[in-house]
Amino acid sequence: MVTNGAGSVGQNPASGVTLDYYLAEPGDSSEVTLEVLENGVVIRSYSSKEVKGFKSWPGGPGKLAALPAKAGYNRFTWDFRRETLPAVDKVFVYGSYAGTLVAPGTYTLRLTQGETTVETTANVLANPTIKATAAAYAEQQEVLAQVSGAITELHESVTKLRSAKEQLSAHKKLLKGKPAVETVLTLADSLLAHIDAWERELVQPDQKTFQDVINFHNRLNAELMELKDYVDGPHPTVTAGAKARLTDLMTEWKPLAARRDAILGAEMMAYDKAFKALGLGAIILD
Repeated sequence: MVTNGAGSVGQNPASGVTLDYYLAEPGDSSEVTLEVLENGVVIRSYSSKEVKGFKSWPGGPGKLAALPAKAGYNRFTWDFRRETLPAVDKVFVYGSYAGTLVAPGTYTLRLTQGETTVETTANVLANPTIKATAAAYAEQQEVLAQVSGAITELHESVTKLRSAKEQLSAHKKLLKGKPAVETVLTLADSLLAHIDAWERELVQPDQKTFQDVINFHNRLNAELMELKDYVDGPHPTVTAGAKARLTDLMTEWKPLAARRDAILGAEMMAYDKAFKALGLGAIILD
């Protein structure tokens, strides 16, 4: 915000590329989308349709911006960032889920409504007060892509295995008291224990506020998100310390990814085989 001597208040302009567009009909009759492309690849997308069932929590993601889509004149600002990172339900992280900033370069903005698509380009310029080479910006983008990719894979893996836990728990409840199910229940208990132990090395479910880090230490996802926020700045030079930290975190992630694959592979297949051997139908009645 800015003020003058008379006390009036003005709004600072939004940071990013501002797009003005005219719609002959409102977006409630046909969805309007905006895609940002880099070298032909979509790196950010917006829609006039709000995400149904959106929910957040302390330390969770913010609500995604809906694209204005009223009949007539509209204005929207792309904030120079890539796609927002996925979250794990109800997991607190003291950090930002925002996608990383793009490097200076030319980007395509593609607006679509129904069968109509229009495109324009936007040139993102380097800050003239920062003396940096194209190689420095390229290295920063490479590091940010690696960190963001690891966070995305980690969070999506936890969500997938949480879904498996829910199904295993439901099976246990339905099978309780039925004959010849001991092997299946034993395998289910083993899988649940392995998933719980694995998950607790990746996310910290006991943190509810930023003060909880004192008693419940950050896990790998929070460490990766902290590194992302550290590297994701206007100065593109990636420090030696940041590179070393990335190496450490990726070394930590590699065996955890292998454990995930083992759970989803051999362990889950053994359980699935034992469950199918029971000869139960798709619907199990108590």
